[in-house]
Amino acid sequence: MNKLKYASSPYLLQHADNPVHWQEWGEEAFAQAKKENKPLIISIGYAACHWCHVMEHESFSDEEVAAYMNENFVCIKVDREERPDVDRIYMDAAQMINGQGGWPLNAFALPDGKPFFAGTYFPRQRWMDILSKIHDLYVGENDKVVSYANQIANGINSHSLDEGLIKQEHDFSVENYKSLFDSWKNQIDYKLGGFNRAPKFPLPVAWEFLLQYYYLTNDKEALNPVLLTLDEMSKGGIYDQIGGGFARYSVDEFWKVPHFEKMLYDNAQLISLYANAYKITKKPRYKEIIEQTFDFIIRELSDDNGGFYSSLNADSEGEEGKFYVWARHEFNEAVADDIRELIGEYYQLKPQGNWENGNNILLPKGDKNEFAKSKNIDFEKFDEILDRADEQLLNYRDKRERPSTDNKILTAWNGLMLNACLDAYTALGDKKYLATAIKNAEFLEKNMLEEDGSLLRNFMNGKSSIHAFLDDYAITANAMAHLYAISFDKHWLDIAETLADYSIDHFRDEKSGMFFYTSDNSENLIARTIETTDNVIPASNSIMAITLFELSHLFDNEQYFNLSKQMFAQVRNKIPEAGPWYANWAVLQGLLTYEVNEIAIVGENSVKINIELQKNYLPASIFLGGEKENLPLLENRLMPSRTMIYVCRNKSCKLPVESVEEALAQINSRNLPR
Repeated sequence: MNKLKYASSPYLLQHADNPVHWQEWGEEAFAQAKKENKPLIISIGYAACHWCHVMEHESFSDEEVAAYMNENFVCIKVDREERPDVDRIYMDAAQMINGQGGWPLNAFALPDGKPFFAGTYFPRQRWMDILSKIHDLYVGENDKVVSYANQIANGINSHSLDEGLIKQEHDFSVENYKSLFDSWKNQIDYKLGGFNRAPKFPLPVAWEFLLQYYYLTNDKEALNPVLLTLDEMSKGGIYDQIGGGFARYSVDEFWKVPHFEKMLYDNAQLISLYANAYKITKKPRYKEIIEQTFDFIIRELSDDNGGFYSSLNADSEGEEGKFYVWARHEFNEAVADDIRELIGEYYQLKPQGNWENGNNILLPKGDKNEFAKSKNIDFEKFDEILDRADEQLLNYRDKRERPSTDNKILTAWNGLMLNACLDAYTALGDKKYLATAIKNAEFLEKNMLEEDGSLLRNFMNGKSSIHAFLDDYAITANAMAHLYAISFDKHWLDIAETLADYSIDHFRDEKSGMFFYTSDNSENLIARTIETTDNVIPASNSIMAITLFELSHLFDNEQYFNLSKQMFAQVRNKIPEAGPWYANWAVLQGLLTYEVNEIAIVGENSVKINIELQKNYLPASIFLGGEKENLPLLENRLMPSRTMIYVCRNKSCKLPVESVEEALAQINSRNLPR
């Protein structure tokens, strides 16, 4: 029987009515496979995945297919967002076998979980052929299957474990840091933004590195592609022009046609990226993007308890993107007569459609001010017209059948959103962002943090069922330290310290100096992986290394600093040629190369002055302060009835000042190598 009706994951519940006898990942399924000597089918996906739904409809809902699967295999369904540890192992297997991977991910494994074949989406007949061949192979040539599975498992293990400790000796020279940009230049699309490939993913961490690089080197050649990318994405179909928020990626090089699912992790990181770019440029369009994307998340991905949901599906009414696209007659029904033609031209609607099946994706015709100018319309007047039209379109769209929401709450992704709220607050100054951040932090503390300092991964229907992974610890610790740096409430910094210490005790690999993705208290899988490559979310190890670096300054903790440097040493030779895939490590290299500003603000107006300072883009600065001398760098700094700003570098402080302008002059006076 299908046992998924007992699952907490919305993705697994989507499969609860399949005739396939799905089970959740667990000992029961493995025991059955061993008892019956049947291979495992481990089918991995996520709720917003379009091709996962296609395969479910074509194969997993089909009685004939299900009967064959049930008779010859033990079938396991996995939500990759709840169990990224499991996903990571079988994705490694798929990439070793096929050279590529994706979702849905369908792996075949021995009863002990060792994979011997893996692939992604298969049409029904192809899936039936594979099932038959795998069954015949497993029964008729079992020795070969077992031997191959052992080879794959050994490969995953050798791939997972880094080499031993590398000496920390490294030339943290400005020249070495500046040379990092060289390998990026032939990968960047200087015409359309992003990188020279399709599909195009936003990859926020890549552009965050180039912003830091621009700040530290004053090289505008690094800034320009960031701004181009942000501008082009904001005009593309990847951005929801009327509802706010970004889709997961664009299938083409023009950012025109999105893969329509919306993920919390993308939108959180993009809020932070646009906020940092806004601090540099003060572009009004970036402010709009921040506000609209935040409003989208509050409207469609937030829980009353302060947590944030994971994603919105790409599909509705059985069709990808149906919720977001427009037939011309629908557009005409939605938009008032007096502005219909103007707005239709602005969004480049065509009677026959600008996409498939006669549908239109809303694609602004360049910069809205340039468009208004070409129509001899005052900028403010056109803004009013566009706002009115967007509201009409949104109201019309809201009456459609909505894409389903994956309403599980994941700790790591909520940490990204906590950071996004803080970045939006410092960029725009609206206190609603800070209030949202604090509410989210309180949710995480109350529901995801255990008394022993450990974290839980997921929250659904009032309970959590999975122990957290390294990304949960690293991102949450980073976000809690960030909340301290904004609020000067040391409670949040203490949580960050607790999470860092727990991670060191339970995740760190003494052999390599890196951190395993799973803790020593976690279930034993066929491999214990170490994640170093940045992707759509930065690698858990790169986030941990940066967090330890920041905490080392805040607590004057030499152990944290040495651990961070050791982690950097393990990957330093990969950074120069890896480009965006080691972008967050490149950020750490910048912090290790240049003298970081430790900015201590003490006194009754410390928080207010702190926010004024952080309206500026200051990526090589660490902020601390308040009205108590509760950290080493704050000791003996308080002066009665005065708020003083101390700008310190490398354990040496400049003369204290009282104005934001004076402090900024000290901060930006120079950035020297250590």
